[in-house]
Amino acid sequence: MGGCVFCDIIEGATTAFRVVDEAAGVAFLDTRPVFKGHVLVVPRTHLVTLTDLPPESLAGYFGLVRRLAIAVETGLGAGGTFVAMNNKVSQSVAHLHTHVVPRTRGDGLRGFFWPRTRYADDAEAGTYAARIAAAL
Repeated sequence: MGGCVFCDIIEGATTAFRVVDEAAGVAFLDTRPVFKGHVLVVPRTHLVTLTDLPPESLAGYFGLVRRLAIAVETGLGAGGTFVAMNNKVSQSVAHLHTHVVPRTRGDGLRGFFWPRTRYADDAEAGTYAARIAAAL
């Protein structure tokens, strides 16, 4: 895909600090990490969002993400990891990618970076839940 920095990394046209390169995907260090050791995991095929990932690729891709979460924690002596993905909104590169960020207690990362809201009541919450369930 022309113009996609992640495709360029996968193809070797752009350098990156690769952590793993296998059939399920490629993982490399984020150039602007939240914390040192922040890894991006991308599928080899150019896909924009999670909904574009074929069902038959889920186990391989998320198996890789899981292994990276273990490796980041173990390899860096982190207390845990923060695993996140944006779809369209706040997605800085239009290529599906999952962030695996090392965490330690007291590291200063607090919650999420978007505002919170509340449902007016249980009925409104139930309506939202039903709408989502119906879409499944």
